[in-house]
Amino acid sequence: MNRVLIVDDEPKIVRLARDYLEHSGFEVLEAGNGQDALRVARAERPNVVVLDLGLPGMDGLDVARALRQASNVPIIILTARGDESDRIVGLELGADDYVVKPFSPKELVARVRAVLRRADLIPGAGPVETLRVLDVTLDVPKMRVNRAGTPIDLTAAEFTLLETLMRQPGRIFTRAQLLESLHGVAFESYERAIDTHVKNLRHKLEADPRQPRYLLTVYGVGYRFADA
Repeated sequence: MNRVLIVDDEPKIVRLARDYLEHSGFEVLEAGNGQDALRVARAERPNVVVLDLGLPGMDGLDVARALRQASNVPIIILTARGDESDRIVGLELGADDYVVKPFSPKELVARVRAVLRRADLIPGAGPVETLRVLDVTLDVPKMRVNRAGTPIDLTAAEFTLLETLMRQPGRIFTRAQLLESLHGVAFESYERAIDTHVKNLRHKLEADPRQPRYLLTVYGVGYRFADA
């Protein structure tokens, strides 16, 4: 059974999310502040963390930073409507997805399932294969990436984005298409999230992120993975 850690200081939100997640077959862990969240994450090793950014004391961004330094556990951030800057910072820190408050609990469950599929934690998530384009290799079932033999650590969302592009090198993907591939279901568009993930990927994958060799921008359209 996959474990979901919910980090929020509002008991009603925690209770609502817990009820829907448990009904969907997940084991739910809870924390009401940042320090407890890190303690529970270290002790219980959840498969995904649902993290409110507006926590008292140690805020959610600091928690996300600490979690990401310790592991690649998928992180879904909860933000208030209109807090676009926090969403951007959260994604830049390595969060995999976001949900805006007030949220639909069914949407939250769908987002949790989507990030778990991307992290290959749900059986039957996808075909077993290895992708090789130029000198970049993806071991899909093991979620391993290397460039010219050098391992590269990616979050689940970054891996899925790279996999989508590498499956069809040279094809131009719009931001909307890439966003849909990340979520697995059609939610409201938040296309700047794709730009943030691409920026993070370039810093990890490219020798010079300012002059990318692999992840190429098609101005006014989207992105493509180089095919030559």
